[in-house]
Amino acid sequence: MQTKIGIIGGSGLYEIDGLQDAEWIEIDSLWGAPSDAVLSGVLNGIPMVFLPRHGRGHVHSPTTVPYRANIDALKRIGVTDVISVSACGSFREEMAPGDFVIVDQFIDRTFAREKSFFGTGCVAHVSVAHPTCPRLSDVCETAAKDAGVTVHKGGTYLAMEGPQFSSQAESNLYRDVWNCDVIGMTNMPEAKLAREAELCYASVAMITDYDSWHPDHGAVDVSDVIKTLQDNGTKARDMVTRLPELLGSERDLCPHGCDRALEYAVMTAPEKRDTALVAKLDAVAGRVL
Repeated sequence: MQTKIGIIGGSGLYEIDGLQDAEWIEIDSLWGAPSDAVLSGVLNGIPMVFLPRHGRGHVHSPTTVPYRANIDALKRIGVTDVISVSACGSFREEMAPGDFVIVDQFIDRTFAREKSFFGTGCVAHVSVAHPTCPRLSDVCETAAKDAGVTVHKGGTYLAMEGPQFSSQAESNLYRDVWNCDVIGMTNMPEAKLAREAELCYASVAMITDYDSWHPDHGAVDVSDVIKTLQDNGTKARDMVTRLPELLGSERDLCPHGCDRALEYAVMTAPEKRDTALVAKLDAVAGRVL
C-alpha cells in the first residue's frame, strides 16, 4: 500500500517547505462539508495533504469543527496515516511552553459533538483502549527530536468542550486528581473517528502555556503566548518535513491493528442495516460492509 500522510492542524502549517505540486482541493463528503479544502501535494516523494482543522481564517470553534466530515474526507482521498497537530495547555511544570507532547491517552469531557459514524441502523463498537497508533507516534517523536524540539513521549490529554478555558478548580481537578498532563479542545472526537475509519492516528500536542492551575499563569503576557504559538508553528513545519523519510513510501499493515479496527466491530445484522447509513459509510467502512 502507498503511504499517504494527512496532517490536521492550524495556520502555522499552511506553508510546508518542499511540498511539490501543491494545490487546494475541495473534497465532497457525505457527512457534510469538511472544515476547508485540503492542501495536497508531494513531499520528498510521499503524497501528503493538510487539512486546516478550524478552516482558513479560523472560522470553526472547537465545538463546530465538522470532525466526521474531516476524517471521512481524508479517508476518501486515500490517507493512511493521520497526524494531529494542536495547541494545548500544560498541567506539568516540566512540560513547558514550546515543548511537544506525543499524546497516548485521552479523557473525553466533550459533550456537544457527534462522536461516531455509526448509529441506529448500523451499530459498531471499536476499541479505543489505546487511542493513538504507537508506530506513528514513534515516528512523530523521532521527527520532532530531529527538528530540535523538546519532546515528551506519552501523556494524557484532557479534551474539554470549550470554547472557554477551564476554571482554576477544574484545572486542579484534571491535574491533581485525574493525573492529566495536557488540556485541549480538539482531539476528541477526532481520535475516535479516526479509529472508526481504520486510520492510524497520532497526536502531537504543542504546549503554548500552563493552564490556570499555575500560580504565575495570570502574570504571563498574552504576547508571550502568541509568540510561543508562532514558534511552535515553525517547529511543527520542521517536524512535518521529516515524516516522509521516516514513514517510507510503502505501507505495511499496521502492527497494532489500527487499519483493521472494524474487523469484528459491526454488530447490526446485514439484513437489518439501514441502507442510507451504509451508503454514507462507503469510505469509512466499505472494507467490512
